[in-house]
Amino acid sequence: MINVPPNVRCSRASRGARMFVRLLCLGAATQVLLVSESARAQAAPPAGHEEEAFDFMNLLSHHGLHNLDDESWNAYGQFTYISSWKLAFQAPYTNANGSINSLVPDAERSFTGTFTLFFGLRLWPGAEAYFVPEVISERGLSQIRGLGGSIQNFELQKTGSETPQLYRARLFLRQTIGFGGERVVKTSNPMQLGTTVDRRRLVLTAGNYSLLDIFDRNNVTGDPRQTFFDMAFMTHSSWDFAADARGYSWGAAAELYWDDWVLRLGRMAPPQHPNVLAVDFRLWKYYGDTLEIEHDHVLFGQPGAVRILGYRNNEVIGRFDEAIAAYQSDPNNNNAGSCTGFNYGSGNFAAPDLCWVRKLNQKLGIGINIEQFVAKNIGVFFRGMYSDGKTEVDAFDPADRSLSLGAVGKGTLWQRPFDVAGIGLGMSWISKIHAEYLGMGGIDGFVGDGGLRQGPEGVFEVFYSVNLLNAIWLAGDYEFIWNPGFNRDRGPVNIIGAKVHAEF
Repeated sequence: MINVPPNVRCSRASRGARMFVRLLCLGAATQVLLVSESARAQAAPPAGHEEEAFDFMNLLSHHGLHNLDDESWNAYGQFTYISSWKLAFQAPYTNANGSINSLVPDAERSFTGTFTLFFGLRLWPGAEAYFVPEVISERGLSQIRGLGGSIQNFELQKTGSETPQLYRARLFLRQTIGFGGERVVKTSNPMQLGTTVDRRRLVLTAGNYSLLDIFDRNNVTGDPRQTFFDMAFMTHSSWDFAADARGYSWGAAAELYWDDWVLRLGRMAPPQHPNVLAVDFRLWKYYGDTLEIEHDHVLFGQPGAVRILGYRNNEVIGRFDEAIAAYQSDPNNNNAGSCTGFNYGSGNFAAPDLCWVRKLNQKLGIGINIEQFVAKNIGVFFRGMYSDGKTEVDAFDPADRSLSLGAVGKGTLWQRPFDVAGIGLGMSWISKIHAEYLGMGGIDGFVGDGGLRQGPEGVFEVFYSVNLLNAIWLAGDYEFIWNPGFNRDRGPVNIIGAKVHAEF
């Protein structure tokens, strides 16, 4: 029998959380039953991945039931449960004058639980299809309000609830066309069939997926379920990438790999209204375009990469200056409290609102993503992005400028090769006109306290993840957040987190 950590097996946990714990026990127990110590000792890990945890696909390969080097199919799964405790903090005002987007200053607990299956199938030479169903249960801090670029748990979704919800996260087709050059081994992983491809190649992807599956990857921060808790370290906080309220959408992307260079181009469908689940499939009219150039290098014998990413959104969104002008021209009618169109429900009759000025607008931004390993399994990273700051958030965070940096390492130096530790700093800013709009009592997606004394929102995070049984990790985390909602009048905020993560 598998011993579930006491902080997870809690009698006061929600019904959704208890269901996820049962799923964790089932997945972990299945792996332990299938993987005997003798099989683990005999099975050889894939080349170049000598320190990866043993998994079921390796067991099948060892017994001749599955070819990891040239897969026709694969199947993986994961379970992650994250719990966050926000300590009480000081704030001179909260949700002033009927605004609704403040982080509540009282102590709160938040959680997410996700259970995901990953299925891959080879259709014809170079063609792969992937299907990823997922279940999520969640409770956000203050209903995911009051934090801009530093939302404390990257798993939170805008439409989630404590009742577990089953949905299709991904369903897409990938076609690889080789152009020669060296041969590159692609090891078996979730959403990657084990195979060998040309170093010079064109990869086409179409269907339902997340832009983060293809763009702005970083091998130091890696899979967020294994590293940082805070969303500031998942991608650029100021990249308002096209997605539904869960972070996925429909579209297509092309990647050209040419020796040490990669060029990526993609177009995705935006939400029908800002931060909602339904997307607009009229990709010829409304879209989010992304262009990325990557260069891989070796510095002092260690791998690294530099990526430059630019995006352009063509979406129905509101401009802050136009919302302010509309309010000033007729404050009795064009205010937040009297809006009957799509809005976020603010009751502030003395504030402007974007609902009066939403129309087809463009949003632009450019960013850099740097990764560099400094020793075996130890790397540093940096991300920075500048967006124009003229329009509201449509699908991600309300930040207009952002940066994050830090280091992540495995415990090889202290004889714990599967443990993971990290430290990071994330910062985000808003534009002058954005701050003026919020200062007048307006709200933008997740921020808007009814007033504002502008300041950069920042987060300092440190975590340590302990590996158990090769398939389960337990992590502890601390986050210190200042100027929540870009507001110097509120905070700082202390958040303590814990995570259990299992792979099978």
